[in-house]
Amino acid sequence: MLTELRIADLGVIAEAVLEPGPGFTAVTGETGAGKTMVVTGLSLLLGGRADSGLVRHGAARCVVEGVWTIDGATADELSELGAEVEDGELLVARQVGRTRSRALLGGVAVPLGTAADIVTRWATIHGQSEQIRLGTADRQREVLDRFAGAEHAVLLERHAAAYAERRAAASEVEELTGAARERARELDLLTFGLNEIEQVDPQPDEDVALAAEAQRLQAVDELRLAAHGAGLALSGDPEAWDDAPTVLGLLAAARKSLEGAVADDPELVPLAGRLAEASVLAADVASELASYADRLEAEPARLEWIAERRAALQQLTRKYGASVAEVLQWAADAAERARNLEAGDDRIAELQQRIAVLDEELAQTSAAITAARAEAAAVLAERVKGELTALAMPHARIEFELTPAAVGPHGADQVTLMFTANPGSSPAPLAKAASGGELSRVRLALEVVLAGGATGQTFVFDEVDAGVGGAVALEIGRRLARLAEHAQVIVVTHLAQVAAFADDHFVVAKASDGQVTTSGINRVDGAARLDELARMMAGLEGSANAHAHAAELLAAAGH
Repeated sequence: MLTELRIADLGVIAEAVLEPGPGFTAVTGETGAGKTMVVTGLSLLLGGRADSGLVRHGAARCVVEGVWTIDGATADELSELGAEVEDGELLVARQVGRTRSRALLGGVAVPLGTAADIVTRWATIHGQSEQIRLGTADRQREVLDRFAGAEHAVLLERHAAAYAERRAAASEVEELTGAARERARELDLLTFGLNEIEQVDPQPDEDVALAAEAQRLQAVDELRLAAHGAGLALSGDPEAWDDAPTVLGLLAAARKSLEGAVADDPELVPLAGRLAEASVLAADVASELASYADRLEAEPARLEWIAERRAALQQLTRKYGASVAEVLQWAADAAERARNLEAGDDRIAELQQRIAVLDEELAQTSAAITAARAEAAAVLAERVKGELTALAMPHARIEFELTPAAVGPHGADQVTLMFTANPGSSPAPLAKAASGGELSRVRLALEVVLAGGATGQTFVFDEVDAGVGGAVALEIGRRLARLAEHAQVIVVTHLAQVAAFADDHFVVAKASDGQVTTSGINRVDGAARLDELARMMAGLEGSANAHAHAAELLAAAGH
């Protein structure tokens, strides 16, 4: 519930405070005094569009603050945002400057959308724009769904979630199907490459090993000559008749030279041992060189096979990588990509199965939604008819026409609010059949019926009495008072018949200092209230007849 509304520098209002009570609060005043600014201020708190033109002339910004009483669950939610709640009350503020605006909850700046989402749970504003909205199919559907109750709301949420999932699945299927040709082309290329690599069957580092082997086979003659020459230098040619010196021979001579001298000097012993080791090592190398030379063969067939194999590997490295290692990596990546592409068809099949399940679920929820709406429509129409009768429209009636439509996020119905004010006339769409005054009364009747369980809600009505007067205005006042039994009602009105039913009456007063016109909000009671009601009826201050009539109105309203 709103307990205080403070306005500063908004339109013609320099500074004003409204302290509405828990029941019916009326706001009145002369034309141009700024009554509409009260609704505008509340609209800003509910996330309404900020306009720098709202800032009072000469001021840098306008500020609207509202104090709301809230429950513990809401207080816990707000604490997560960092908002401060004191004694169960929350301060909501909206500041509008010349270039920017901002919203605050409990002293903490928050995005405007966040503030609006929270405050609109507690308050609803009904003005001329709401009357226009009531003529739209979406708003008419919302009204019917609101009346259908909590279980219906849960069903609508489940249906909307299933519809959103189906829509996303269908979009993915369309995307995957549309790319099927490209996927098939890419898959063919990958499969061709993988088959080509599989036929060659390259092994890790095979290209490096074959290059080394080819180089050895191509140089077999040079290698044989090198091994033979080294062997001759080490051990000589056993078939030769000359006494050419060899490494082994020279080492043997060196050892022999030291054998006779070691006895005279022990220092030569280790040197003689090292010469012996050198002789053994040289003999081993000579033997291995001889064996190596014996193994060397030209192997032209092997060399030819290596050349063919390397050519096959080069075919792969020209397409898939600079080396066999890169070719094998490409093959691994291509195989993974091919699996993903092939899985696209599986994904389409999976999604289509899910869509079939969702279609069945949506058909069931749509049917249940239609049935619930039909049942609620009959009850709501009958209750509204009673309210319209009380509002001097005894022959008026409404009907909610449910026309089958394609399944959408809100079900499979086109909801149209039909209206007729005269007996014997066929109902027609509300927007076409109702006058401005009739539309106001239909809207009020709907709100009275819908607000039966809206305890703690705040309803703000701006000129709900537009286009009506006399006895009808009295009934509007009674209906607003009835609505105020369950909720807080704030009404901006120009009719005394409506204002007389209010529990609290505030007047937007206009004053001028000769240069700047300002407005303030004052509570009126007793004689001051009689004066205001008299002014509203007769337009004359101090009229005895108007005062008498005002007193009769208050008495009729129970005040």
